[in-house]
Amino acid sequence: MTSTAPAQPTASAEFEVVSEIERRVLWLSTAIVHHANRVRPNPSGLKVGGHQASSASMTSIMTSLWFRHLRPQDRVSVKPHASPALHAINYLLGELDESYLPRLREFGGLQSYPSRVKDPDPVDYSTGSVGIGATASIWGAVARRYVENAVGGAGTGRQYSLLGDAELDEGAIWEAVLDPGVAELGEIVWIVDLNRQSLDRVVPNIAAGRLQGMFAAAGWQVLTLKYGRLLDELFARPGGAALRARIDTMPNPEYQRLLRCDARQIRERLPGGDREIGDLLSGVDDDMLCRAIRNLGGHDLAALDAAFHAIEDTRPTVIFAYTVKGNGLPTEGHPQNHSSLLTAEQMADLAVRLGIDPGTPWDRFAAGTPEGDLCAAAANRLRRPEVAHTAPPALPTDIGRTPSGTTTTQAALGRVLVDLTRDAPDAASRIVTVSPDVSSTTNLGGWMNKVGVWSVTERVDWFADDTETILHWREKPTGQHIELGIAETNLVGLLGELGATWSRWGQPLLPIGVLYDPFVERALEPWSFGIYAGGQSILVGTPSGVTLASEGGAHQSITTPSVGLEQPGCLTYEPAFAQDVEWILLSCLARLGQPGGTSAYLRLSTRPVDQKLAAVPADPAARERRRRHAVAGAYTLHRADDPAVTIAAMGALIPEALEAADRLAQAGIPADVVCVTSPGLLFQALQAKQGRTDGPSWILEQVFPSARATPLVTVLDGHPHTLAFLASVNQVPGIALGVTGFGQSGSLDDVYRHHGIDTDSIVRAALDLTT
Repeated sequence: MTSTAPAQPTASAEFEVVSEIERRVLWLSTAIVHHANRVRPNPSGLKVGGHQASSASMTSIMTSLWFRHLRPQDRVSVKPHASPALHAINYLLGELDESYLPRLREFGGLQSYPSRVKDPDPVDYSTGSVGIGATASIWGAVARRYVENAVGGAGTGRQYSLLGDAELDEGAIWEAVLDPGVAELGEIVWIVDLNRQSLDRVVPNIAAGRLQGMFAAAGWQVLTLKYGRLLDELFARPGGAALRARIDTMPNPEYQRLLRCDARQIRERLPGGDREIGDLLSGVDDDMLCRAIRNLGGHDLAALDAAFHAIEDTRPTVIFAYTVKGNGLPTEGHPQNHSSLLTAEQMADLAVRLGIDPGTPWDRFAAGTPEGDLCAAAANRLRRPEVAHTAPPALPTDIGRTPSGTTTTQAALGRVLVDLTRDAPDAASRIVTVSPDVSSTTNLGGWMNKVGVWSVTERVDWFADDTETILHWREKPTGQHIELGIAETNLVGLLGELGATWSRWGQPLLPIGVLYDPFVERALEPWSFGIYAGGQSILVGTPSGVTLASEGGAHQSITTPSVGLEQPGCLTYEPAFAQDVEWILLSCLARLGQPGGTSAYLRLSTRPVDQKLAAVPADPAARERRRRHAVAGAYTLHRADDPAVTIAAMGALIPEALEAADRLAQAGIPADVVCVTSPGLLFQALQAKQGRTDGPSWILEQVFPSARATPLVTVLDGHPHTLAFLASVNQVPGIALGVTGFGQSGSLDDVYRHHGIDTDSIVRAALDLTT
């Protein structure tokens, strides 16, 4: 069910003041982009860029929201191309120094798109990648509720997203909207800037009705702001019903063409052969006709006001606000105005029309004027209290038990989490796990039975008395596992927001997301964007690699180890043993929820491995040394008396590496075996060793000492280039083994042999280097 928020019949004196602020926001946002491109010296000659038209279509919406409706507890995600409008508003509110206005897209200046961590003024959500910023408000709402339920201090507040209609083409939007839990989040408000243009063109079909129906079907309140006061007045006259029907059914490009017409051309084109409409238009003067055709609901302050007051707060709300791209600029409505820039002459004309002195383009409103007083009042109303940061709880570095028998690194993850509920309950209470419907198959069942499943409201577990039910699905607001539908972008979007609670509300969480490793790359871009925005989390990809022998094809991940190696703001690990999982997970958890914290990616396996192969030292000092090495990126697993070759292996292939070393020793070729746990940390150490960074490099001398430098075979269940750089540590000959082709179904032996990562292949590579 959709509804139309009616426009008010007259504009109050306060709307006139808001309208004056709106014009100043239009000027400032346009001038910010103009100065960056036309005024600031640019020796390279490359276009700096910016989006004057995209900001102009949002000025009415943003001015109304910030200066009349927004509260300090509310948060807003602003579409990326409207960043100049956000900076203009922050400037008028006194939250941005004037020195930054000429510095859009300059090094150290205003960012291209809103950034929580890099912009100098308040930004609630980083945006930039289409769809991700829009959905962030959904996951921000979940994170706020989770924090409030778990530890308190997050309060209430709406979560707004201001998005362009072209963003609704992005699949991530609908994955988020359709998640079953979203319909319960009444604090979510999306405002769609329905300017009917994308980057290159006018959107050809009338899609608004279909989009409105899709949101309504998902349980959202749908409000539509299509026409403003001037058009409503025309619709009330004789012939108005026909005029409205004509505009309602008009294709988008035809309507956009009217925006480029003068009054005479509008009178010729708009009736479409309908005499009744022609008669109506004959009684309208030229100025009103030109203003009326542009008088859409998204630019009518009274209509916007009514829409904001109509929000129910009992379910998510979407407001479709019809706008004109480039509204108020010479480029308004032009199909290619997305990245167009006003000329110096056009800027001068705009200054005259808006009452701006070009000699002082950055003027704020003077104190004591109605506009200055409203800006000051809004600034006081929106001022947020300082956030008191709670330090993350202490975590042990070693729980102290040594795994035995045969197990998998995937199973070790669940066991460590359950152990923490006993050995470090304060830290465990801050852990929240997230999964896209694969929690049981990734061994989180024991953890979920222990802590419960998070839900907005408590639900009945109808299988609680079923003795054959092993996984207990107890949903309650205090649960610590969040289950989503099968949509990886939702998972990592939520991870990013759960990982940012320490900076939003001063309450750190320790979020862990679990998904099948083959789908990490599907989730990588939004997870990377979450890291960029300050979200600190742990992503666990499991099961992984061609070790998933029977799965075959693309379900055998190949490039994920190198993805983790190259992701900024992230440590990557692939532990070989359950003991490694414990040490590494504890270390990664200790890096979360604090300034300078770091996200992590763990790649785990379902291959059962005899834990005796880990040879964990019994001596406490030696055990601690092994732990430090495992966390730092590698440790020596087998050391020969006089090695002729070194085998550096990672993860599930450690058994093959050890077996190869035994066979080589029998052939008179002693081999060291190094267990690599983090190729990323080893590469950072190499950069430090070469003087390119200031980080530590000690781990390289510990596991690859120059005195024991030998030819090197590297092997992993993934792309070989992940470890190929290790040969350069001591400048030795090397052969890199790994997976370079799509997988095949078969037994583990068959699959390893096919890809050349089996024991025979390791032995042959070592012989090639030593004989």
